Amino acid sequence: MNIQIFGTSKCFDTKKAQRYFKERRVKFQFVDLSKYGISKGELTSVKNAVGLEALINAKHPDAALLTYLAYDADKLEKLLEDPRLLCTPIVRNGKQATVGYCPDIWKTWE
Repeated sequence: MNIQIFGTSKCFDTKKAQRYFKERRVKFQFVDLSKYGISKGELTSVKNAVGLEALINAKHPDAALLTYLAYDADKLEKLLEDPRLLCTPIVRNGKQATVGYCPDIWKTWE
């Protein structure tokens, strides 16, 4: 397994995801979105796995603005510009991905 966890150090669910993999002695790479962001290729790969709407953090004040953008490409660009609009944690295992805390799905990856 090649696990990547994208999130922020202050996100409770991101910490839970890290703990989940640590307890099972599964190595993972943590990427802090607030410091490093996410590349367009990685974001596209996750979008293909989970869908664009699952990526958007509806609780963020600016999330409503994304609904006014007509094209998915424009929405992706906005998510790349402001990673705070992303729902976290984003957990990738190759082409598979989840958004949020999803231990039931992660069990199938092992």
